[in-house]
Amino acid sequence: MLGDGILKGLAETAKNFAGSFVSKERMTTVEYPEERLPLPEAARNFPFLVYDGDDWEKGLRCVACQICEKECPPKCIYIEKSKDKKPDYVGKPQIYPAKFDIDISVCMSCQICVEVCPFEAIKMNTEFELATDDRFDGLLLDRKQLARSNEYYHQIHPTEASEVDARLAEEKAKVEAKAKAAAEAAAAKAVTAPATGAPAVPDAAKPAAQAEPKPAPTTKAAEVAKASAMATAPAAPKPVPGTGTDGPAPMTTEDRKNAETPAKTNEGEPKA
Repeated sequence: MLGDGILKGLAETAKNFAGSFVSKERMTTVEYPEERLPLPEAARNFPFLVYDGDDWEKGLRCVACQICEKECPPKCIYIEKSKDKKPDYVGKPQIYPAKFDIDISVCMSCQICVEVCPFEAIKMNTEFELATDDRFDGLLLDRKQLARSNEYYHQIHPTEASEVDARLAEEKAKVEAKAKAAAEAAAAKAVTAPATGAPAVPDAAKPAAQAEPKPAPTTKAAEVAKASAMATAPAAPKPVPGTGTDGPAPMTTEDRKNAETPAKTNEGEPKA
């Protein structure tokens, strides 16, 4: 029959129209903004910065590594590093962003910044009501406007947020266990060091090194006696030149007479 499909379509429309007055399942129209449909967990719009604790400025996870700024395809992220450092989620001092701006008029919601962030600091928001009459500064969000708590992150992405928290807690536990093991090893080494080696003795308690014996001071009388002994000691015989030997020279007859004369003189002297 000609026009059979058109009649079937009109009948379905009339059925739904009449049923919308008596059945809520057929009332598919949502009277926005008074009524809103729940957004799916995988919904995303523009990025936001996650912070832990109550203070957004102190709890920001971002360490200003600028990876997201470099990887952003439309270049809508602007970051300036701080001059000082603050502890991160594991207690390690880190640089933080002194300035973090995102131009949402340029952002294409590609989520690349989320994928490349190694600190789980930037995530995708589901908020879409960002209309403003200021097309320049009104669409440039600073770090205060971008900051959202970890509880807010759990509200919009509960499954993903739970996985991230578990991973961060595991990393923190590893760091703490490593630090504890290092401290225990250092303490054990400090305790066992005196037992294995000689006990440390303070410098004041160490005995003084044994000094070499010094020569006794000589008196003037001893010096005079030593000089007299050296003067009366017989001189060593000198070698005779031209003899070819180093022995003493042979005594002559005159030398023998001179040597015997004092002996004879001593024999003639009267005894005391």
